[in-house]
Amino acid sequence: MTIRVLLSDDQALLRLGFRALLEQQPDLDVVGEAGTGAEAVAMTRALRPDVVLMDVRMPTMDGIEATRQIVAAGLATRVLVLTTFDLDEYVFAALRAGASGFLLKDATPADLLAGIRVVASGDAAVAPAITRRLIEAFAHHLPTPTGRSPIDERLDQLTEREREVLDELARGRANAEIAARLFVSEATVKVHVGRILAKLGLRDRVQVVVFAYENGIVPPAGDGRAAARPRRGNRSYS
Repeated sequence: MTIRVLLSDDQALLRLGFRALLEQQPDLDVVGEAGTGAEAVAMTRALRPDVVLMDVRMPTMDGIEATRQIVAAGLATRVLVLTTFDLDEYVFAALRAGASGFLLKDATPADLLAGIRVVASGDAAVAPAITRRLIEAFAHHLPTPTGRSPIDERLDQLTEREREVLDELARGRANAEIAARLFVSEATVKVHVGRILAKLGLRDRVQVVVFAYENGIVPPAGDGRAAARPRRGNRSYS
């Protein structure tokens, strides 16, 4: 299946470079280019690309607001933010706006191509260094616990195993790492992740991380609470 990509960046030379890279791939098709956030929104509505490569800082409308409008429109298009600016405020704003991933422009061509394919498949692509900082920041910005806080009622729908997988996802671990830690197959982890997304009404792993930290599922670093560790055993989990 061909992945249709819209390029959104105010620098024409960068768009040209991205187009040259993407057009070498048989499964990627560049369907258009936008130089502003407003153009990106209009072209996304008109062309319905699978993925928008979105710069953050652009004239008329920035990439964060453009992402927010694309997501709010209910389109199936996924937004992969690609920027030079490795600043927490951009990372958090982009993910809260509904972006499916966040990569830096110094990413390797292989990482960029992989990121496009990952978000097109419905998963999230976040640079490893950004994932670690995202998790740290959420942990440090959680309010100090004042007793047992109410949690989102949707969590009651999760099985014990799904709660364990959610805990691992919130720590930024990939499916293979989760499988090794929980002593299950990677395919089983993928099934659990899909069920977690469906039950919580979330779209991808990035939103899972946000949800988990906002609900205090993973304690802030250094608060003295240890998450329950998975155990070997003969119990079956669903």
